[in-house]
Amino acid sequence: MTTPFPFTAVVGQDDLRLALLLNAVSPAVGGVLVRGEKGTAKSTAVRALSALLPEVPVVAGCRFSCDPAAPDPSCPDGPHEPGNGATRPSRMVELPVGASEDRLVGALDIERALAEGVKAFEPGLLADAHRGILYVDEVNLLHDHLVDLLLDAAAMGASYVEREGVSVRHASKFLLVGTMNPEEGELRPQLLDRFGLTVEVAASREPDQRVEVVRRRLAYDDDPAGFAARWADEETAVRQRVVAARELLPSVRLGDGALRQIAATCAAFEVDGMRADIVMARTATALAAWAGRTDVLAEDVRQAALLALPHRRRRNPFDAPGLDEDKLDETLEEFGGSDDDQPDPDGPGGGGGQPPSSDGPQADGGGSGAQPEAGEGGEPQPSGAGSGEQSAVRATEPFRTKVLSVPGLGDGAAGRRSRARTEHGRTTGARRPQGALTKLHLAATVQAAAPHQRARGRSGRGLVVRRDDLRQATREGREGNLVLFVVDASGSMAARQRMSAVKGAVLSLLLDAYQRRDKVGLVTFRGTTGEVALPPTSSVDAAAARLETLPTGGRTPLAAGLLRAHMVLRVERLRDPARRALVVVVTDGRATGGPEPVALAGRAARLFAAEGVASVVVDCESGPVRLGLAGQLAGELGGTAVTLDELRADSIAGLVKDVQGGSKRRAA
Repeated sequence: MTTPFPFTAVVGQDDLRLALLLNAVSPAVGGVLVRGEKGTAKSTAVRALSALLPEVPVVAGCRFSCDPAAPDPSCPDGPHEPGNGATRPSRMVELPVGASEDRLVGALDIERALAEGVKAFEPGLLADAHRGILYVDEVNLLHDHLVDLLLDAAAMGASYVEREGVSVRHASKFLLVGTMNPEEGELRPQLLDRFGLTVEVAASREPDQRVEVVRRRLAYDDDPAGFAARWADEETAVRQRVVAARELLPSVRLGDGALRQIAATCAAFEVDGMRADIVMARTATALAAWAGRTDVLAEDVRQAALLALPHRRRRNPFDAPGLDEDKLDETLEEFGGSDDDQPDPDGPGGGGGQPPSSDGPQADGGGSGAQPEAGEGGEPQPSGAGSGEQSAVRATEPFRTKVLSVPGLGDGAAGRRSRARTEHGRTTGARRPQGALTKLHLAATVQAAAPHQRARGRSGRGLVVRRDDLRQATREGREGNLVLFVVDASGSMAARQRMSAVKGAVLSLLLDAYQRRDKVGLVTFRGTTGEVALPPTSSVDAAAARLETLPTGGRTPLAAGLLRAHMVLRVERLRDPARRALVVVVTDGRATGGPEPVALAGRAARLFAAEGVASVVVDCESGPVRLGLAGQLAGELGGTAVTLDELRADSIAGLVKDVQGGSKRRAA
């Protein structure tokens, strides 16, 4: 067994370590979401936490970790006899991003259930995590159907497995801890709200800390057991402090003054629902217990707000999480409690909001410095932009767009845009299973088994079913696509009001892509070249940041922009061949610069049509005289043209539009 990196050797990242320890003291806080750049000890700190948790009393031999003091009456391994208790270390179960549904919730043997009436159930990760920690690394990349199962289990405290009328239920209460890199995309709002606390982490920029980071990491890699032994005393001290705080927790008093501050803070920051108030109250109570106090002070409420509210204030995926600390202080002061609620710097438990110190940096990242700025300090400017470049303008307010979908039936990753063959959705047929059976088609299975009953010696009422009879249901659902934006940033688009409307339209489509679980990419063209402003990614907020700083000016190299987009698609097709693309060209259709720019643009567009790439042209032409160039470009692409007004979902043109591909051109 691999020796984990000691938790107390993780120095810096104070908010991260504190949030994890508060959940160790009070699991009711609801878990932690750790957001930050790669290489900042997110996973290291989380994996080290389980060693600090007290042992768990369980019913001996129970695969579902029932508490001997109150066993689950519906436990599949029950009923349990009293007095059959044992203890085991607290578990931390890791959920891989690519796990199957059966691996998460467990597998039911359908063959035995149909033939013998036996509930033969193999527990999954939700059973293993009961009364422990469920850790999801890269939680923002978790498939939607697994997110749905996690949400159900977190809400009900139980996991249900339903297969063709056969049902198994078991308790599943766990501490949910997730780590993610925001550059790779954001979480669904429902799952985001399920995390009690959130922490932003970043590597230290101090050379001395970074030197110590490397020194400790190398020492651990050379001798993990010896390195852990040098930190054994510190680990024991923190473990004992966690136990003491747990014992003190029921005695902590949450006074009316602190409750008023909590309610006023949540109201002032306009968080949705009441979960934030409850999480803040539990966090403030855990902070007091961690500090060895029996009263919640204003400093506990403030620290609880900084941990529990930032991720609950986001109104759309492009809002950066965070909290205005000046506004927080004003609210706490306005609704301050009595003098008894104020902190005593010389009293017991001072520094309750601080994790244990370890005199150095963490394993593979620095301190919890300020959040890095969104985007890059300056976008690389395309060559040949010319002296007519104009500064970036702000986008108009986003709106709800039409659903642009790729025609045909795909096999891509689960999402919400285009039709696809998926594991989830409506049943459309049956086939022989390839590998393990996951979704039984009961009627097809019975039909396959029925002709053989006499030959198999059937004598009773039950159906004699063999593995060759089982049929897998084929289902149709929705997939996520690669939405590649090709945006004209030339001088013909440079009128401020016009470019603001164009950016608003692209921002609206990005918001739609976020909701439909698409990957997005951004190619821009102006001057003499096309530039990849953002390679394909799941982070739509990164695309929004690039769009916000997009300057305009210069000639209109339409052909260069289309060729660059074609190159991006070719590379992405090698990386992810199952994901179909939707190309959205945002332009007025003009092409200038170089010899025969219109003819070159037409030839570039016909490359997409020849490969059957679905495309749509958002026509940005304005003015009383319209040349119809965007419509001509859509014809060359084998796609569809829509105006900015037609893009709105509430326009008279309707709500859903299948984008034409090169293989399905509309008849002239």
